[in-house]
Amino acid sequence: MFGAHVGIDLGTATVLVFVKGKGVVIREPSVVAIDKTTDKILAVGEEARRMLGRTPGNIVAIRPLKDGVISDYEITERMLKYFIKKTIGSSWFFKPKVIVCVPSGVTEVEKRAVIDATNEAGARTTYLIEEPIAAAIGAKLDISKPNGHMIVDIGGGTSDIAVISLGGIVVNTSITVGGDKLDEAIIRYMRKKHNVMIGERTAEDIKINVGTAHKRENVSLNVKGRNLVTGLPVSIKIVGEDMAIALEEVVLKISDAIQGVFERTPPELISDIAEHGILMTGGGALLHGLDEFIEKRTGIHTYVADNAISCVAEGTGIALESLHLYEDNLMTIKLKYR
Repeated sequence: MFGAHVGIDLGTATVLVFVKGKGVVIREPSVVAIDKTTDKILAVGEEARRMLGRTPGNIVAIRPLKDGVISDYEITERMLKYFIKKTIGSSWFFKPKVIVCVPSGVTEVEKRAVIDATNEAGARTTYLIEEPIAAAIGAKLDISKPNGHMIVDIGGGTSDIAVISLGGIVVNTSITVGGDKLDEAIIRYMRKKHNVMIGERTAEDIKINVGTAHKRENVSLNVKGRNLVTGLPVSIKIVGEDMAIALEEVVLKISDAIQGVFERTPPELISDIAEHGILMTGGGALLHGLDEFIEKRTGIHTYVADNAISCVAEGTGIALESLHLYEDNLMTIKLKYR
């Protein structure tokens, strides 16, 4: 594929890959299954996710990103190589240009790790773009004008809150609270309230089906787990009211972070945000009632992007197609051929 352009939303929970002219072509979990005996990759993505908590001793399912940054460099590189190969094929002569999203609070060392891993995985040139900028671009906001926009991007490992004006970030914060922390809160609640141990996948199912940021009636889900007293399997009915209690602490942390950004935002931009509203993106933004909860806390209209999950990935694609317009927001280091 000559002159391939690839955008990657390298998330803690999910990887989305955007190809110029095709849109989002891959949306799979950020999980790699490896045979520890041979160091061979057995599965990547959804197939590997199904192995979480179900593998024998010699097989381990790894999530190589934690809190939005690389925690296992080698596995991340191998995962990226797999997705790039799956996207554009194994026999390309011209290496692709790749743009990767990173949380707004990452350090220079963490940025370098992403660039090095992507280059080693097969990129000709790697660009980095901060997630709030990519989310705003993907949501079709015109960020080039001197108007303030607030973006709240809630991913698996981090929540990025940023005020954007004139194409750049004016005020921002990044907290290590996202979908994973919601899952952990559900696991803790089930253990404390019902004496039942559940796994990550079950917690995610609960979050998606009955999770809520405030009181939610007429929804329920039968959940299977292990009774911590007897050690035997048990089935429990979970309702929306349970989840409002379980997730309250995590939801409040996101709300408090948004309020903290408001406190540092110039008054002129506050009035713009009050007019335009708060835009929420990312998988975590789909938690039932979260937009209403934040709107109630801030008094400002809050809404979820139509393409909340793919918003960041689509933003990388638009940025790739118009690099000259967004070059001020990109960091790049070209691959040095040896």
